[in-house]
Amino acid sequence: MKMFFKQRLLCFLAVAAIGTAAEAQDVRLVAENSRDALSDASLLRQLEDDAAPQDYIAAARADYRRLLTALYDNGYYGGTISIRIDGKEAADLSPLAAPASINSVVIRVDAGPRFKFGRAEIAPLPADATLPESFANGRTARSARIERAVSAGLNSWRDLGYAKVRVSGQQIVARHDAKRLDVRVTVETGPRLTFGPLSISGNEDVRTKRIREIAGLPVGEVYSPAEIDAAERRLRRTGAFDSVAFREASDIGPGNTLPIAAQLVESKPRRIGFGLELSSIEGVTVSSFWLHRNLLGGAERFRVDGEVSGISGQTGGTDYRLRGTFNRPATFGTDTDFFIRGTVSREDEPDYKLDKIAVETGFSRILSDDLTVELAVGLLRAREETDIGNRAYTLLTLPLKATLDRRDEPNNAIDGYYLDLSATPFISTDGQITGARLYADARAYQQFGKKLTFAARGQLGSVLGASLDEAPADFLFYSGGGGTVRGQGYQSLDVERAIGGETVSSGGASFAGAQLEARVAATDSLSVVGFYDIGYLGEGSTPFEDSEWHAGAGIGLRYNTGIGPIRLDVGTPVGDDDAGEKVQVYIGIGQAF
Repeated sequence: MKMFFKQRLLCFLAVAAIGTAAEAQDVRLVAENSRDALSDASLLRQLEDDAAPQDYIAAARADYRRLLTALYDNGYYGGTISIRIDGKEAADLSPLAAPASINSVVIRVDAGPRFKFGRAEIAPLPADATLPESFANGRTARSARIERAVSAGLNSWRDLGYAKVRVSGQQIVARHDAKRLDVRVTVETGPRLTFGPLSISGNEDVRTKRIREIAGLPVGEVYSPAEIDAAERRLRRTGAFDSVAFREASDIGPGNTLPIAAQLVESKPRRIGFGLELSSIEGVTVSSFWLHRNLLGGAERFRVDGEVSGISGQTGGTDYRLRGTFNRPATFGTDTDFFIRGTVSREDEPDYKLDKIAVETGFSRILSDDLTVELAVGLLRAREETDIGNRAYTLLTLPLKATLDRRDEPNNAIDGYYLDLSATPFISTDGQITGARLYADARAYQQFGKKLTFAARGQLGSVLGASLDEAPADFLFYSGGGGTVRGQGYQSLDVERAIGGETVSSGGASFAGAQLEARVAATDSLSVVGFYDIGYLGEGSTPFEDSEWHAGAGIGLRYNTGIGPIRLDVGTPVGDDDAGEKVQVYIGIGQAF
């Protein structure tokens, strides 16, 4: 019985001790300068309320160095730091002999005077090397500025081929009487190197030879960090690898060469995906794709897309499309891809019905990380039914395209811009139909603060050389619906003409449109959107000339998910009798643009 009560008493005391240790401690920071930086650096200020006394002592002992580093980073080199726990200096306490409880912790920092750079020198440097302007006589002597300047100096040598450049000596002197920090860093360049052999590991299904071709590392040429970065990007761009890492050898090879090792992790070769969009007028759109990332063992991509749209909609009938795309990277050069595309489709639109088979083949050239140009030749066979009559034709096309993408995140951009330009000259095999279709799509994004983003889109299109009766029906332009003017009916703005005593409708030879959005983040995952869209459609090929126009406006919601925002837009016409009476609803995945 006595043993039982003794055990109960010990348990009670242990629980009481834990409860005492879990009480929130009073951690005060006393500092006149750089208070925010010191608070962020302190581990004591980050402890949870239920931390044990030994946690406080351990954090306090670590804070001396962390607070000193924060002072240096802000240019204070004569500061003093005192951390007292219940009146005792933390440096004199041992975490192994922590008290049962702690009542107060006082962090007192006297930053002292702020220092400026006196002598600021890194040598030797290449003749054209440029150091940060903040690393100069008279500027605040923040330690991070020294690190950035040293890094810039080393990189200036690496860019010239001196891969093993290093800091061989440094002298940093704080002159307290003058409040100046003198910095002198000595650099040893080592020999100028060339790229040595490239070894590849981690690949199982993608052939090593093709990896070398795609990477395009210039073995035998002068070493350049930019070439390594470019080789990594080329391999990642194929989509065949989950991870790509190039490692430089620690030792210089024979003949002042630098061996490089590429470590790869291959992606799963196959992928499948689905999409769903809903519009109150356009109906339901269902899409799916199947992708193979390494079809022939050389990182070739083969993708098949299928789409059914206009289901239960008010836009004519149901449309179907099946498309296959084959892409081979590094063909005729590391940044030139070869592609073949084939499409079989049926479009049942209000003004026309079109059955089409089209094939294109050509090359895409990546001029920079954000600029791609494309040239192809195409052949299409189509049969269309319009108010004018039925016809069949075969066209030869020469599609040209350039895309500049400088968005921070393509699927949900808050900064940057995007520009897509295309021109498609065409001629029928019998010579009866000739012309060209031009189209431009420009988008810009700007964030203000952390919650407000403005997004704008402009579209411009023209069909040259072919009349409305001659041009393929799907080469003409329409306005209205989710891709042009929300709130207006799908393709509700077209061109009406009198032919043979009857009024016929068709697309226009020119189009201009704009979409404006204000996106406001209500929470981390939910945003509210206000939008205004406008579209102009003309019978002639010159935009805005004798054009009809319409507009729409509305509000929407965006819910961020791992695959992109789920979009809900509700729009109504603007500027006509239907304003506020007719409402269009659009649901999909991803931003409207």
